[in-house]
Amino acid sequence: MATQFGEYGAYGDSGSGGRWRRVPSVLRAPVEARLWREFAFVLLSLPISIVLFTYAVVTLSLAAGLLVTFLGVPVLAAGLAGCRGFGTLERARARALLGLEVPAPEPLRPRGRGAMAWMGAALKSGAAWRQALYSVVHLPWAVFSFSVSVAFWTYGWALLTYPLWFWVFPLYGGQGGLQLYGDEQHRIYLDNPFEITVTALVGLMFTLATPWIVRALTTVDRVVVRGLLGRSRLVSRVVELESDRGVVVDTAAADLRRIERDLHDGAQARLVALAMDLGLAKEKLREDPRAAARMVDEAHGEVKTALRELRDLARGIHPAVLTDRGLDAALSAVASRCTVPVRVEVDLDARPAAAIEGIAYFTVSELLQNVAKHSGARAASVDVWRVEDRLMLQVADDGVGGADAAGGSGLAGLAGRLDAVDGVLVVDSPAGGPTRITAELPWRA
Repeated sequence: MATQFGEYGAYGDSGSGGRWRRVPSVLRAPVEARLWREFAFVLLSLPISIVLFTYAVVTLSLAAGLLVTFLGVPVLAAGLAGCRGFGTLERARARALLGLEVPAPEPLRPRGRGAMAWMGAALKSGAAWRQALYSVVHLPWAVFSFSVSVAFWTYGWALLTYPLWFWVFPLYGGQGGLQLYGDEQHRIYLDNPFEITVTALVGLMFTLATPWIVRALTTVDRVVVRGLLGRSRLVSRVVELESDRGVVVDTAAADLRRIERDLHDGAQARLVALAMDLGLAKEKLREDPRAAARMVDEAHGEVKTALRELRDLARGIHPAVLTDRGLDAALSAVASRCTVPVRVEVDLDARPAAAIEGIAYFTVSELLQNVAKHSGARAASVDVWRVEDRLMLQVADDGVGGADAAGGSGLAGLAGRLDAVDGVLVVDSPAGGPTRITAELPWRA
């Protein structure tokens, strides 16, 4: 049974879940689990923010007052460390109630051992200061969101259910209905069917609007949590670059292993056999010149084959035509060797950096190999152009489609290589075709 995944769970396409999903979202929202989770987040935000605000203000004020002595430094460091701990709890709360995954900030890295090194690391931690700022600024927003959410939720359900409990008031409270106005001489009640109906309709409007108001309020919470309790952009970029560096190192190692394997199993083995054949021909030269000539002729053929394999291997490392004539000629050469007719169109007014040019060449080469092996296509095309500071590549074919960049496939490895240089690979390959794969690389002159 196929399954659709929402933000917080899964709903089947058939059965009761499927029928529930067909109800308009405006009507579903007031009773969905998402509203209750977000509403619980807003309700908990007020008492938690009071605690965080009190802790942050007290510790920072105490540390500021004690800075004239040495005691202010450890108090400030301990206060910032406590803010980091509260930040961990807030990220867990956002993950549990809002479904928001926020990566933890960089850990403290003391330069040395001892309390002084730890205090220095705590004071220099940008994440700790951001989490202290979160503790201070979140309280006003928590008060506002709590007040708005509770007011809309309470008034909405109270007015919506007014027809149900209207008759209780005259019986147990001695009142004629919901009182709108009253003084010593006049009292106005909602006590006739028309007024009761209008009250219920107003309550329905409030009830239907409450989920979207709560969602808008928690959207601000998401932004604040992600911006102040997560990693900074610089740290995220460093982590990304470290990951990309690992991909580059692994790719280079895999390429070296492939070259070594091709040399060992191909040209090297052929040259060893050639040396043995020439040695035998040398021994037979006097006894049987015809046999020796035949063996020399066979060896000549082996030399040609070995040269062709070495030329293909060198082309796989970095083709000379790419260095000499650029992408247009190099991709045309790759297309001419493809078993599927390929149209090549390169629209570049300049050449990118050699590294980017090489990545573009091998990307198109690998994609054309996939076209020849797996697509069942009758024709393919390669388009290369430049958009501002990006180099765009697109390989399309009219094959059976179904190409997938999921983990473990060749396209996944290709996407990883492109990501290592801030590139992007987009696969559009519905079942039945056609397939269109677009690669985007940074333009570096």
